[in-house]
Amino acid sequence: MSEADLVTAASLDGAPEDAATADVLALDAPPAEHEGKAMVARWYAVQVASSCEKKVKATLEQRAITLGVDSRILEIEIPQTPAVKLKKDGSRQAAEEKVFPGYVLVRMMLDEDTMMAVRSTPNVINFVGQEELRSTGRARGHIKPRPLSRQEVDRIFKRAAEKKPVVKVDLAEGDQILVTAGPFKDFQGEVIEVSGERSKLKALLSIFGRETPVELEFAQISKQS
Repeated sequence: MSEADLVTAASLDGAPEDAATADVLALDAPPAEHEGKAMVARWYAVQVASSCEKKVKATLEQRAITLGVDSRILEIEIPQTPAVKLKKDGSRQAAEEKVFPGYVLVRMMLDEDTMMAVRSTPNVINFVGQEELRSTGRARGHIKPRPLSRQEVDRIFKRAAEKKPVVKVDLAEGDQILVTAGPFKDFQGEVIEVSGERSKLKALLSIFGRETPVELEFAQISKQS
């Protein structure tokens, strides 16, 4: 997912959330003094290597303490939604799915020390922000971290809290399945189309001696070995 995708997906056109939600997800921490300047904690999106979100979170939490910036790097979050993984034997396992794979959110007071702590953490790619061109205009410049707005943060965490569980299944065209629920229970068939974002698939079932395409939910089937 690109930085533009993250910003676009998180953007909110409507009004802010209610007061209770705003209190929980408040962007601003009490101003702190650092080198004579008042600082405010804001949320920033940080791009990380694929599947390394949890590793980055744990490492950065420890590094913040070691580097003495844990009073300015306040929270590190990986927004996730509940998911159900459908295993080959038909059993279901509770799991979690990341709202924005490849990103972590960090609430921090931005200064040179905290930026360096984040950027130098293994598996961190960079902040989401605006590229600043070098004076020559020829070479790529540094990324200036862009703080997320209160509305963006509210939208991201609200999505993680309210999204219905996603059913994830290891299926592909040509796989054999058994229907375990619904009007076609106990029918067997062959997968002809998988729609992961809708948690549904189409399969050819033999109904009255004819191969008939039927749309099924992942939760209604089990994969046959």
